[in-house]
Amino acid sequence: MAALQDDMVGRNSVNLKIIIGMFNEDFTGVPAVVDLFLELYNAKVPVDLVIDHSVQVDVARSENAVQANMELEFQRNKERFAFLKWGSNAFHNMLVVPPGSGIVHQVNLEYLARVVFNNEGILYPDSVVGTDSHTTMIDGLGVAGWGVGGIEAEAAMLGQPMSMVLPGVVGFKLSGKLRNGVTATDLVLTVTQMLRKHGVVGKFVEFYGEGIGELPLADRATIANMSRNMEQPWDSSLWIMLHCNT
Repeated sequence: MAALQDDMVGRNSVNLKIIIGMFNEDFTGVPAVVDLFLELYNAKVPVDLVIDHSVQVDVARSENAVQANMELEFQRNKERFAFLKWGSNAFHNMLVVPPGSGIVHQVNLEYLARVVFNNEGILYPDSVVGTDSHTTMIDGLGVAGWGVGGIEAEAAMLGQPMSMVLPGVVGFKLSGKLRNGVTATDLVLTVTQMLRKHGVVGKFVEFYGEGIGELPLADRATIANMSRNMEQPWDSSLWIMLHCNT
């Protein structure tokens, strides 16, 4: 797993102009729509807002559980949903995916991502930033995507470039294919363990090798989904701090 060696890596920042597109879940999406409403601005890039964070489970273990929970959700969030529906009609470049459609990063993978799009006769590779920590799931489809904060998301919506430190790149070679009985979960847990030991905080991880072609989309998406968890959040310094405070 050799990392890209470059004097620019890890020190210089670059500005990324987002051509297309971004998505929000409703937790951060509602404040963004409110801000657009206050200034009457249209989003400069296509924005998909997926309502999935307001779901609560009140009814379970019955045949009508899904329908009952959906009805209760609409009762609780009637004004909220009405506002978002108004926003989808009032602003250009905004699509609101109604509640009950699925989890935001799953909806993006199955319905929203275009992989390649045509803009005035020029083909561009699809890319996305989102306010969901598992936005990276779309990388399994070959679309560059990663999570951002609410302020960064609003800036991108208004056409502002995103600034990021130029990351190093860690290559992870996959060869062969999974044996019978070995699942994508087994694979991703092993990959996560290896990358945590290697250290990939603040870096891109690129998977390559003939083994990629042996993995169906569902398995590649599983690995990409877990990339948020491949960082190493625990070290000796944190342990010492917690020990001293107890």
